[in-house]
Amino acid sequence: MNARGALGRYGEDLAVRRLAESGLVVLERNWRCRDGEIDIVATEGDALVVCEVKTRRAGPYEHPMEALTRAKAARLRRLAARWLSERWLGRHGSPPRGGVRIDLVGVVLPPRGAPLVEHVRGVA
Repeated sequence: MNARGALGRYGEDLAVRRLAESGLVVLERNWRCRDGEIDIVATEGDALVVCEVKTRRAGPYEHPMEALTRAKAARLRRLAARWLSERWLGRHGSPPRGGVRIDLVGVVLPPRGAPLVEHVRGVA
């Protein structure tokens, strides 16, 4: 794994920990299909939650929360629909009662000190 991949993996590990602390139940990580990847799929109550994780080192780069463009949001919606169709409906027979939500978890790694992890619900 290269440095970028390790950084992303570390950010996803921190995101999973934050989501679990917030009461979400992680169902799957790094689900891939030909159309792309979902970083984290979880549930919160009756809702299915698709989470995009963006990790950045502190510095002159854009904040991770700025990385969610309209195109990326649209792709996440398509991926969520595909995951629902391929992974959820076969087990449960119907969509989740609480609907599907797309969240963003931004992780900033400062040069010193604890990482900053921000979870924003319903971004797309």
